[in-house]
Amino acid sequence: MDFSLKVPTSQAWLDTVLADFDTFLADHASCEKKASGMAMSMISHYPDRPELITNMLNLAIEELSHFRDVMRLILERDLQPSADQKDEYVNRLHQAMDQGKEAYLLDRLLIASIVEARGAERFGMIAGEVEEPRLKKFYQAITDSEARHYQMFLDLAELYFPAERITPRLEQLLEIEADIIRTLPMKPALH
Repeated sequence: MDFSLKVPTSQAWLDTVLADFDTFLADHASCEKKASGMAMSMISHYPDRPELITNMLNLAIEELSHFRDVMRLILERDLQPSADQKDEYVNRLHQAMDQGKEAYLLDRLLIASIVEARGAERFGMIAGEVEEPRLKKFYQAITDSEARHYQMFLDLAELYFPAERITPRLEQLLEIEADIIRTLPMKPALH
C-alpha cells in the first residue's frame, strides 16, 4: 500500500524556512524529540503487539538520534535551544482521531504515516536547496529516514487491519491533512 499527499508544500514555505533557518532548527529538534516520545508512548499503550513494540523501539532510538544530531547543529551555531512549541498541524490531525481502542490504533498509525510522509517531502525540499554540503547530506539522510518511517506505519496498519478498512479511512485523513496544510500559518517550522 502507498499513498500521495493531496497538497504539495509550497515554495513559500521553503522560502520562509530558509530565511530563518535557525528558528527552523529549533522546531526540527522539537519534532524529533516528540517523535521519539510518541514511539515510546505507543509501546506503553500496546504491550500486546510485539511487531509494533519492535518497530516503535527502533523508531524511538532513531528519532532520538536525529534529535541529538539537530541539537549538535544548534549548539555548533551558538544558538540557544528553545522550549517546545505546540504543533498546530499535529494537534489538528489528532482532533480527527476516532475513538474506540481499535479505531484509535488505526488512526494513530495512519496519522503517523501521513506526518512522516509530509516530513519526507519537506526535508527533501530543504536538502534540495541548502548549499552547505554537510546540511545537504544531513537533510537527505533525514528525508530517506522519514520515507522509511511513513512506510513502516502503513505496513503496521496493514498487519493489524484489513485493506477495506484502511483505504477509506486513509483517504479521509489525507483530505483532513490537506485542509490543515492549506490553512496553517506560514512560519519557519516543519509543520
